[in-house]
Amino acid sequence: MLSELIKTDRLILRVFSLVDVEDVLSYASDPEWARFLPVPQPYTRADAEKFVAGQVLKDRKTRASWAIEYAGSVIGGIDIGFNFDHRVGEMGYSIARRFWGKGLTTEAAGAVIDESFSAYPDLNRIRAGADERNVGSLRVMEKLGMVREGVLRQDQYLRGEFRNMVWCGLLRDEWEARKNR
Repeated sequence: MLSELIKTDRLILRVFSLVDVEDVLSYASDPEWARFLPVPQPYTRADAEKFVAGQVLKDRKTRASWAIEYAGSVIGGIDIGFNFDHRVGEMGYSIARRFWGKGLTTEAAGAVIDESFSAYPDLNRIRAGADERNVGSLRVMEKLGMVREGVLRQDQYLRGEFRNMVWCGLLRDEWEARKNR
């Protein structure tokens, strides 16, 4: 099973706690943050409470999640779910808008990738997807060494429109080659 606590140079990834509701509400109530995410808008305190409670109750064996903590505050979240029959992990992440462009999402996602491949020797690939207009998220995947594998046309219906989703993946041997550089 994956660690409940992962430390990076600037971040602490830890399990969510009920005390995180205010921090989640703070960043998730920003409509620009939510633009590409399937979250309620407007985002209310009840939505934040429901989200945090759901994270606390997750079965970490199949879908692990962490709060992304920076300078004592939760600024986002990251998770990874596993299909062990197919040896695949699927990752998702979000971070408060005021921290976009600082490399923090890449740092958190890289740590989760490292933890996942290290903890599960049979895991062969990790994938992630994003709305094709979400240039920032696609850039994170690129920095992680993920390869663009395809576009699923009109794959998501959100806020009254169909959205194309770009899927990227990282294979274990690609991850190992990057780690050994």
